[in-house]
Amino acid sequence: MTASLAPRQALQGRGLAYGYQAGRTVFAGIDIDIDSQEIVALLGGSGCGKSTLLRTLAGLQPPDAGTLQFLDAPLRAPHPRAAVVFQQASLLPWLNVQDNVAFGLDFKHQPKATQQAIAQRVQASIGAVGLAGKERLFPAQLSGGMAQRAALARALAREPRLLLADEPFSALDVLTRSDMQALLVEVVHRWHTAALLVTHDIDEALLVADRVLLMGSTPGAQAGAGRIVQSWRIDIAHPRRIDDERIAAMRLEILHALQSLRGQAAAV
Repeated sequence: MTASLAPRQALQGRGLAYGYQAGRTVFAGIDIDIDSQEIVALLGGSGCGKSTLLRTLAGLQPPDAGTLQFLDAPLRAPHPRAAVVFQQASLLPWLNVQDNVAFGLDFKHQPKATQQAIAQRVQASIGAVGLAGKERLFPAQLSGGMAQRAALARALAREPRLLLADEPFSALDVLTRSDMQALLVEVVHRWHTAALLVTHDIDEALLVADRVLLMGSTPGAQAGAGRIVQSWRIDIAHPRRIDDERIAAMRLEILHALQSLRGQAAAV
């Protein structure tokens, strides 16, 4: 499948903030940009607001403050060209792989397409994640890795310009996880998609992302609200090796930054 030309910058957020009704501010002052064909990894400790920020960027909940632009237009609700992949594949157990991938493509909020066009998109997405020949299998017949591939195919079938992934590989074994990381890089670059990957895994971020953002609270932040406190650009070609000296040096730098944030939080 060949993606059409897209704006260079897929997503832009400025001054984003979100809080719960109980009065707790989850994050504040968030500025974020994601370009087409770029993978941005969002790192941070548990409870710093990473998943809440992802849901806001997906249009699943409006920010309390700030502006959000997707494909050069305001984003105020879920967009048919933005897709979300969660930690659990969440496949419908009564549908086979092909029907799970196709599910929702004929809903009224999706761009109009003929049944033939939808079938072609579904087949292309299944092939892109390496599940060709598995179309008739049901979720109970899939391994964890295959189920997550099907979930990724379901997202790709929407021809997304933005792919948001919330720790999608954390439940997989080491080898399957490595395969899925490589697959994510491949499909993002091939389909000119922008991607945000929320992860706790520094190595995953360094092996996959073009940029790494570190989220955490800093002294003086409103009620401990999460903010983007540091970022790194990774100008290392794919595929990357975890034993690469440049990767190792960056891992130490990020680890020290995380430890510093933890120390600051403990001192407050």
